Parts: sequence; C-alpha cells; structure tokens
Amino acid sequence: MTKIEAARQEYKDWCSAIGIDTIEKVNEVVQAGDAIPLINLCEARQERKYAEAADQIFWRRQHSSIVMISGPSSSGKTSSSLRIAQQCKVLGISPKVIELDNYFKPREQTPLDENGEYDFEALGAMNIELLNDNLNDLLSGKEVIIPKFDFKEGRTIMDPSRALKLEKHDILFMEGIHALNPALTYAVDQGRIFRIYISALSSLPGGEKVHNSTTDKRLLRRIVRDNRVRGISPEDNILRWPSVRRGETLNIFTFEENADVVFNSSTLYDVPLLKYYAEPLLYGIAESSPAHEKAQVLLEFLKRVVALKPSEIAAIPPTSIMREFIGGQTL
Repeated sequence: MTKIEAARQEYKDWCSAIGIDTIEKVNEVVQAGDAIPLINLCEARQERKYAEAADQIFWRRQHSSIVMISGPSSSGKTSSSLRIAQQCKVLGISPKVIELDNYFKPREQTPLDENGEYDFEALGAMNIELLNDNLNDLLSGKEVIIPKFDFKEGRTIMDPSRALKLEKHDILFMEGIHALNPALTYAVDQGRIFRIYISALSSLPGGEKVHNSTTDKRLLRRIVRDNRVRGISPEDNILRWPSVRRGETLNIFTFEENADVVFNSSTLYDVPLLKYYAEPLLYGIAESSPAHEKAQVLLEFLKRVVALKPSEIAAIPPTSIMREFIGGQTL
C-alpha cells in the first residue's frame, strides 16, 4: 500500500467509525440540523492531524532542519502550512518561512513550454543553485540574504533587510510545487529535510453511481476562491484546469511518495459548503461556452448534495482550511 492509499484508507476507516461514510449520510446529517456539530467534529480531527505532523517534526528536529511542503492546486497547502507551524510553536519550535517563489530565475532565463510561453512551473524556472547555497549556509549557521523576486519586472532583488539566520530552536518551512522533488535541493543533505504532502485525497461514495472526483472537488474549491479574490471567472478556471492538471502530474504526483507525512485536507462538510458558493457560479456559464460541458458535470454532482445554510457556514472557524476558499480566515 502506498502512502497515498494508506491516507485514503485511514480517512475511510474514520468515516466508517463515526457512521458517516457516504454522501447520503452527510445529507442526512445536514437535513437533521446537525451540520454545526459535524463541522466541529471535522475541525477537531484536522487539529489532531496538524498536531501529529508537528510531533513528528519535533522528534526529527535534531536531524531535520527543513520542512518542505507540497501538494496539488487548492489542497489547502497555505492554511495547512500555517496550522502545522502553529503546532510547532506549541512544542517550542520556531518556524522561519522561506517562500520558494522568490527563487525564480530572471524572466529572460525562464524556459519556454511547447507553445513558446514562459513555463513558470518547470523546475528549470527556479534558481536552484542559489537556493541550495542559501540552505547549506543556513544549516551551517551562517546568515544569508533571502532574495525577493519582483514578478512585475521579472528580476531578483537582494535586500539586506531580508537577512536570515537560524537560531537554536528555529526550523525552516518551505512550500511549493517542487518541494517533494529531491532535485530541488540536490546539494543539501536529504536527511535534513522533512517532507509533507497535502491534498484533498478522499471523497465519499454514493449509494447510487455518483460522480465525486477528488480532482473535481479541488476544482470547485479553486473556482470559489479565485472568483472571490483573484478575479478569475469560473469559465476561465475550468478552461485552465487541464493545464493545471498536466503540471501537477509532471511536478507533484511523481514525487508524492517522497513525503514523510501525507495530510488529507478533506472534510465531511466541504462539498455541502462548496455547493452553496459554486452552484450559482456554475449556472452562470453560458451554454455556448467551451466550459459548459464540464460545468454541467459539476452541477449534476452537486444536485445530489444538500447545501449548508448561511447560519451553518458562519460556524466554520476562522482557522479552518475551508476559510482559505470562502473567506474569513484569520491565520
């Protein structure tokens, strides 16, 4: 059994243990007016998982000084990274965050894809030589200046105010699409790196033949979030999704078994929540649109789901993964 399969099985076992192991049973809970207790139960489970990940980091801290986090789009990586970091602080570990996006090469050195467009997702777009030099210097106790990448100008800025040095209780946290790929840190002792893979791995089966893809659940998350904060329409998101998936297959899924911890960001209430926000957006896609067919597939699935009410949504904690997508997060 792979690590991903084991994580799926663990989630399935938990759903069975609490007696909510199908979409129909989730619907029954919501219709019975018990959505808020379900939300609280799911959040309590997530908190335990964050703490378990932090515990492993704590016990490995004498050997692992870098935590690398990766996962596919809309898995809740940002929220999960912050929650795990918070649990590390509880244990007396001080996380220092390095954003891998600041290690891009200058725009003129960025590789091109098969269409002649800049391929920012390629490992070759990263200045991995500088990254490895910085990491090894930090691990040896030296102070380094962490670069700042100017995306508008396509160049790296070295600002002395961004100097960083690791103290006794510090540990590096880094999140990015290549974080599980050993080639990213080719010159660093791999034993010093603790890797975490985050994804919305599990979806519930239905009593009938119901389409409930974990990939589509991530797409729903992305549609809701991007419409709210990134100005990307549901139609554009659906049309971009195949390209996103190709990048995930090439740069993320290939290395998922390198993870020391696999974190499942699914919750039992996330699809009822997403229905409330996503359904009106999907109905807004015109029949003439090339995204219409996929929108109908998503809508057909959502018809089988009972949506949460606004009063129930209000009970979702501001630290929840799902707040990353619907708003109101305070991490």
